[in-house]
Amino acid sequence: MEQLKHECGVAMIRLLKPLDYYQKKYGTWAYGFNKLYLMMEKQHNRGQEGAGIASVSLTNKPGTEYMFRERAEGKDAITEIFSRVTEEMKGELLIGHLRYSTTGKRGLTYVHPFLRRNNWRAKNLCLCGNFNMTNIDEIFHFLTSQGQSPRIYGDSYITLELMGHRLDREVERLFTKAKKLGLKGTDITQYIDEHVKMANVLKTTMQHFDGGYVMCGMTGSGEMFAMRDPWGIRPAFWYKDDEVVVLASERPVIQTCFDLPAEDIHELERGQALIVRNNGESCLQQILPARQLSACSFERIYFSRGSDCHIYQERKRLGEQLTPAIMQAIKGDVTNTVFSYIPNTAEVSFYGITDGIRKLKHDVRIEKVVWKDIKLRTFIADNNERNDLAAHVYDITYGSLKPYEDNLVIIDDSIVRGTTLRESIFKILDRLHPKKIVMVSSSPQIRYPDYYGIDMARLEEFCAFRAAIALIKERGMQQIIADTYRKCKNSTCTENHVRAVYAPFSIEEINQKIVEMLRPEGMQAPIELVFQSIDGLHRACPAHPGDWYFTGHYPTPGGTRLCNEAFVSYVENELKMQL
Repeated sequence: MEQLKHECGVAMIRLLKPLDYYQKKYGTWAYGFNKLYLMMEKQHNRGQEGAGIASVSLTNKPGTEYMFRERAEGKDAITEIFSRVTEEMKGELLIGHLRYSTTGKRGLTYVHPFLRRNNWRAKNLCLCGNFNMTNIDEIFHFLTSQGQSPRIYGDSYITLELMGHRLDREVERLFTKAKKLGLKGTDITQYIDEHVKMANVLKTTMQHFDGGYVMCGMTGSGEMFAMRDPWGIRPAFWYKDDEVVVLASERPVIQTCFDLPAEDIHELERGQALIVRNNGESCLQQILPARQLSACSFERIYFSRGSDCHIYQERKRLGEQLTPAIMQAIKGDVTNTVFSYIPNTAEVSFYGITDGIRKLKHDVRIEKVVWKDIKLRTFIADNNERNDLAAHVYDITYGSLKPYEDNLVIIDDSIVRGTTLRESIFKILDRLHPKKIVMVSSSPQIRYPDYYGIDMARLEEFCAFRAAIALIKERGMQQIIADTYRKCKNSTCTENHVRAVYAPFSIEEINQKIVEMLRPEGMQAPIELVFQSIDGLHRACPAHPGDWYFTGHYPTPGGTRLCNEAFVSYVENELKMQL
């Protein structure tokens, strides 16, 4: 499948003992950094465009630096930033971030963590997160209407400025209170540092946002926090003992790095924050009321590490549930069928399929038919030669099928744009001369963009959408496009009107049209598509009901609004191309 650029990864560590404790017990001052490095490497799958780390020392004196940051771009960014770590950077608070751009913006400027500096330790703010906000225009207007002038237009910087503004207000509240108590000089500073309530800052900041997020941050005075969105769209897990408090985007990361059983690790709940005070005391606080659970199902299908015990079983169920549809596609002829998968994320679902076939008392013929080679550089300007190079990203195992006799069932975790199938996979599979290719997706048809952290924002990118539009035009139903466009233009609408594009057609009709569109010229073998059902998705992943990619039911108003706007953009771009 085409690689999706998607939500980022976060890692957070608070050391609860004096730093010399870790030197004595573990033999190194860098114990915290070593753990942070492991946690970030174990989440490298979540971001390869850049990485950043930051630390805060609680013991450094005035006149010396106490908040440090390192950032780098590229797939080797983790190695690069940790190679720069020196003993001067050691601290009790550590955060790390792995970045995939979800906005198309590139450059070191956009790599987390972000810093907001001030001479008051308590007003220094460092922020990173796995998030995408859908109402950034409104927040920008909110800030500018107060007289602020953010330097950069982007959800990361605007979030930093809004939260920094609220942190300033919290510090000023405590300053006024300290003065009334008769405190002076550094006693005021100490009073502020000891009484900052990050819950106040988070409540007055995050109530403004519409989106999916896990927000992590720390202040120069030693406050630390992580908060999850009220719908539970983006994931976060935490662990605490007498030495550390840690948080990561994925549970097995903490299990592996700290050698823990799954039951010792807790999921951060919807609208909840994990807050660690500068004295090391930690608590969970409900910052915003929990909304309807909309934990992302795509996390389970594709993005998260399959080593998580629950995700592993869910992916196997996704595969096994497809067994009846596969049996129908091959007309029950298991004897003359080879089963395989597209490397690498579909492997576990493939095991589920083979389990399902064996439960029907059949022997399963398994072959590694497809191999993924290194990414080839398509640097030649000519489009034909560029496409020819792209076709060789994958290779096949010659002799793995009996030509013209064997069906080939091959599973991928999702079919998004279909480009890789058309330009590469179908072409090379046809060289094996299968009797029939059954292309299986462990997810349902992806029909709608995501606006909560995954780089899928344009409707026309999806082969399912293009197929539905093609069917509308073939059948003279263009009025659906016109009506949908008119409704989507209404900026006050709260309904996803794009769903009307798919309403006239069955899954099978769209499948057939996708096959027509993706079938390379000259291909001989027939192709049939088998997609996961929506019901099957929810049965396999019951605790992650967020299915807006497939159903168009967005959990927040901002997602619905942006989807309607995407359809307006699609229609208007089409009209421009026709002129």
